[in-house]
Amino acid sequence: MSLLEKFKGRLSLPAIGSPLFIISVPDLVVAQCTNGIIGSMPSLNARPAEQFDEWLHEIEERLAAHDRAHPDRPSAPYAINLIVHRSNDRLEHDLAVCVKRQVPLIITSLGARPEVNQAIHSYGGFVMHDVISQRFAHSAIDKGADGLILVAAGAGGHAGAQSPFALMQETRAWFDGPIALSGAMAHGRSIAAAEVLGANFGYIGSAFIATPEARALPDQKQMIVDSAAADIVYTNLITGVHGNYLKPSIARAGLDPDNLPSSDPSAMDFGSSRTKKWKDIWGSGQGIGMVDKVQPAGDLIARLRREYHAARAGMAAPSPLLNPAWAAV
Repeated sequence: MSLLEKFKGRLSLPAIGSPLFIISVPDLVVAQCTNGIIGSMPSLNARPAEQFDEWLHEIEERLAAHDRAHPDRPSAPYAINLIVHRSNDRLEHDLAVCVKRQVPLIITSLGARPEVNQAIHSYGGFVMHDVISQRFAHSAIDKGADGLILVAAGAGGHAGAQSPFALMQETRAWFDGPIALSGAMAHGRSIAAAEVLGANFGYIGSAFIATPEARALPDQKQMIVDSAAADIVYTNLITGVHGNYLKPSIARAGLDPDNLPSSDPSAMDFGSSRTKKWKDIWGSGQGIGMVDKVQPAGDLIARLRREYHAARAGMAAPSPLLNPAWAAV
C-alpha cells in the first residue's frame, strides 16, 4: 500500500505541519493531528535522548484517546523528522526508537541514507525527504525515499531559492509519487494552489510558531505576528546551510541583517554536544504576513480549512476573462 493510499480519508486538509527545530513539541503535534493535518516534530527537540521515547508514547496515548472520543473524525497520522547528516550522533538512537514505535511517517533532512529508509520500510512506515533541487530529489528517490518535500523559495528555516513553479514542474516531469510543497504557506488558498501545481500536501511551518502549543518564546511569537515577507533574511551564517530568518531577531543579536558574512558549510554540526551560537536568531518563512495574532493551533487550522474550501470552490468556475469560444478549440 502506498503512502497516499494509507493516509486517504484521514485528513481535514491536505497539509503537513512541518517540524520546527526547538519549537515543535507533543502539544503542537497532538493539536495538529487531532485537527486533521499531519503533525510533526524533530527527534532532536527531545533532550535528553531518553525523552524521545517518552514523547512518542505520550503522543500515541493522546491521539488514541482522541480517537476513542471522536470515532467519526479520528486523528491524522504523525511524523518525526530525523536529521541524517553525518554530524548527528543521535541518529542511530532516534531511528531505533522510531522503529520500535513504528512511526507512520519519517521526514528526513540533510542527506539521504538508504539504511534509514530500509529501517522505516521494515515495519511498513514511509519516508519523505526534503530537498531544494533536482539533484537532491533524484538522489533521495534513488536511495529509497517514498516521497519528496520540495522546499522552495520563501520557506522558513533551511530553504532553497527556486520558485515553487519551477521546482514542482521539473519534479513532476519524472516523479509521480507523494510530494509536499513548502514555501510561504500560511493561507488556505496556498494549499489549494499547491494542489493545482501538482503537490499532494501543503507544508506549513512558520504560522504554527504563533500558537500557544508551540515551544517558542512570547517575543518570538509576537515577532511572527508583527512581521511580514520584507522582514525575512536569507543567509547561511546561522547553521552553514542557507535558510530564512527574522530580520528583527538578527538585529537584536547585534548583527547587521543587510550585511551578513557567509558561513563555511563544512562547519555544519548537528551533534548532541553542539552549542547553538545564534540561539536568539529565529527562523521564519515569508508567509507570515498572513499571521495577525497568536491563536490555538486548532483555530489556525480551522481558518486554513475555510480558506482552502473557499479557494477550491472558486476554482470550479472558469475565469471571467475567458472567451468561451476558445473552450472548443
